[in-house]
Amino acid sequence: MNRELAMTMIAAAPGNHSAGPPALGLWTTIVLGAIAGFTIFFGLPVAAFRKLSSRTISFLNAVAIGVLFFLLYDILHQAADPIESALHAAQTSADWSGFMGLVLTFVVGFGVGLVGLVVASHRMIARTKTADGGALAPIALALAIAIGIGLHNFSEGLAIGQSAATGAIQLAFMLIIGFGLHNMTEGFGIAAPLAGGGGANLGTIVRLGIIGGGPTFLGTVVGYKFVSPILSVLFLTLAAGAIIYVIGEMSNAGRRFGFREFATVGLFVGFMFGYGTDLILTYAGV
Repeated sequence: MNRELAMTMIAAAPGNHSAGPPALGLWTTIVLGAIAGFTIFFGLPVAAFRKLSSRTISFLNAVAIGVLFFLLYDILHQAADPIESALHAAQTSADWSGFMGLVLTFVVGFGVGLVGLVVASHRMIARTKTADGGALAPIALALAIAIGIGLHNFSEGLAIGQSAATGAIQLAFMLIIGFGLHNMTEGFGIAAPLAGGGGANLGTIVRLGIIGGGPTFLGTVVGYKFVSPILSVLFLTLAAGAIIYVIGEMSNAGRRFGFREFATVGLFVGFMFGYGTDLILTYAGV
């Protein structure tokens, strides 16, 4: 979401209504939002890979970390856009309530996203009783990643729904294409902890895909009917906090695998992969 879209959301917020181009139909928007969310399944089959060497697993784990690092950067950038736009608006209107509300939302969302997963992970560790006694089991880690990405994808769905509702149809289609490509890389990030560990069954892959990609669809519906920069910032910062925690957990797993040189290359590849999909959005002016 760029500065122009953030300004569109603020301008379209309750109390700021104005006439504009005709909106894209609700059902058409819902179908397109579902397609954008479904693309996460293209990256998930990696979870079913079996009998991978430790070197390969280390590389895949590092690629996923690289994707998550870029996703964290992208999320924080998206969350900052409406706050900066509200700051500029406050400077001209002398009404600082909107800006302060967004800053408070940023702080609360970030804290809850980070601390909430720490608390939840401690409970999962206690239940799974992993061999090393202090790390998440692969399925629990994949679930934590899916939750963090799902929170991020909800905010992406908000952007799709809002652009369609305000008549920015070309922008809506470009968001769907760009976010769809992003979701493919995110699907790989979810699947990486499960690769080589005996493989995940179809039911597990489908559940993780719904958790990670389903919120894109839900966000599209909410964004079409309801505009709120605060809601967008909340889900983005929840996702940012969650992803910081997940990066730490995956880094711990990477140290156990070893092969630092391969992992470093994988980290670079993952970050560049995420950056490359983002360039498509930038090229489209999104």
